Amino acid sequence: MTDSSKIPSFDLTRNYARVKEEINVAVLRVLETQHFILGNEVEALERELAAYLEVKNTVGCASGTDALVLAMMALDLKPGDEVITTPFTFFATASCITRCGGKPVFADVDPVTYNISSEDIMAKLTPRTRAVLPVHLFGQMCPLEEIRDELKSRGIAIVEDCAQAIGAHRMIDGRVARSGSVGTMGCFSFFPTKNLGCYGDGGMVSIPKDEALAQRIKSLRVHGATTTYFHEEVGINSRLDALQAAILRVRLRHLEGWNEERRIVAERYMLLMAEKGLLDLVTPPAELAGGRHVYHQYVVRAKRRDELQSFLDARGVTTRVYYPLPLHLQHCFSYLGGKKGDFPVSEMLADEVLALPMFPELLPEEQERVVNEIADFYASRG
Repeated sequence: MTDSSKIPSFDLTRNYARVKEEINVAVLRVLETQHFILGNEVEALERELAAYLEVKNTVGCASGTDALVLAMMALDLKPGDEVITTPFTFFATASCITRCGGKPVFADVDPVTYNISSEDIMAKLTPRTRAVLPVHLFGQMCPLEEIRDELKSRGIAIVEDCAQAIGAHRMIDGRVARSGSVGTMGCFSFFPTKNLGCYGDGGMVSIPKDEALAQRIKSLRVHGATTTYFHEEVGINSRLDALQAAILRVRLRHLEGWNEERRIVAERYMLLMAEKGLLDLVTPPAELAGGRHVYHQYVVRAKRRDELQSFLDARGVTTRVYYPLPLHLQHCFSYLGGKKGDFPVSEMLADEVLALPMFPELLPEEQERVVNEIADFYASRG
């Protein structure tokens, strides 16, 4: 098996080839200015993203993790304050809570969408609940319209983790509501593999309505300063650099098209698996009614997942497991008292999920090969 015959889980080089000339112009523009931190490019990106999301403000920062941390800092969490989130997610979703002095309270997820259960969120509310931190996992929004009004009436903030779901939306109150526009704040990652990725690290906080909150986050990202060298509070150093902002401005222009291409790839996977009679063995991701999935990952549930992954790897098909150990079972969170069996759906998914290759430039013949290999695996095992 040669490297050239391998199918990667994602391929950034193919994508770069499509926008190389535009990217090069944008990078050279920044190099000519020699202004690399914040500045005009970052401000322009913030305006363009705010317009795209239809929110009042966005604030660029150094990473998706920092976006979550800044949002938690802006909530002024006190010891004992609880933030409800999912155990089936990337580590930063919960670590941002503990880093800011709060206590993560986990709610289980829906077995069909993999997103946090609205019903379980409501069951976990206590007088100490300060915020809910839902994750729009793998590119699909949680149905926040189910809980938004009740949480607002109780004074509980919603901080959307949108790291994997830029461009996803739901129809709420008769209008398109994009991820990051529904809650108190939204947190985005521009890690290179994201649907809107830069060529390094970067992140953003969206603030749909609250101007004062936006100004607070702008201050927190520069050590809590409102004027240079004059600090109102202790913040962090989390500035988005101009080169990344310029790259993101180019790539934002293509985001909608690339997301549509991801949806075509997803639809083709579904058709191919149905043709091969695999739907009793492999469960494709489901798109919730009223929403638009943007397939940051194409995550299936598969019988004999670990064997299948090893088989595919040997055949040159790269797959990944997101996520093999739910957060309530992570050693660093053992002080919370979580144990196996507490969140059965999350634990089941950790044993069954497998992310197949997914990126806009994935070729139909590559997808056919992926699905044929999956079919061969199950056929060879009766």
